[in-house]
Amino acid sequence: MKDFHRAHPQFSQCGLNCLLCPMHLGGYCPGCGGGEGNQSCAIARCALEQEAEEICTRCGRFPCERYEKMQKYDSFLPHSRMVQDLERAEVLGLEVYINELTERRGILDRLLADWNDGRRKSFYCLAVYQLELDDLRRAFAEIEAAVPAGSSVKEKAVIAVDILKKTATDSGIVLKLNKKPEEK
Repeated sequence: MKDFHRAHPQFSQCGLNCLLCPMHLGGYCPGCGGGEGNQSCAIARCALEQEAEEICTRCGRFPCERYEKMQKYDSFLPHSRMVQDLERAEVLGLEVYINELTERRGILDRLLADWNDGRRKSFYCLAVYQLELDDLRRAFAEIEAAVPAGSSVKEKAVIAVDILKKTATDSGIVLKLNKKPEEK
């Protein structure tokens, strides 16, 4: 959508955490309302029409029927947390929520820089997105402590993935995207 800009493109109007998205990390999408390269989005168009420009919870019709459909299947990020994340942003305040999101991105950046064997980007994005922030902090500290000096990147990646998977399992979280079945 041409000339569509928001104050906080790191967090989409619909509740996706753009800052943690593989498409955003790869430079393919600037985030919701982040300027050039914006993806055409029915939710964004609707939010503009309803004058809920920053996030959808500020719309008098929230939650609407669009959310039921969207939450069933994922894209590059899980959609199951969209409403929960929007509500958290409203309770905490958008600035505080963005600060938490920025902390998550810092952990993600470290994982990608130091524990990525070239095959873990999507997994790390998903883990950082899905885990509660306190659990993510603990898991990351455990990852840092568990890696022996002189380990190869591949060895470090295996350790990081194992710890993140265990943390997720202990929290009842499945680190897998729910893809829409192909229509026949």
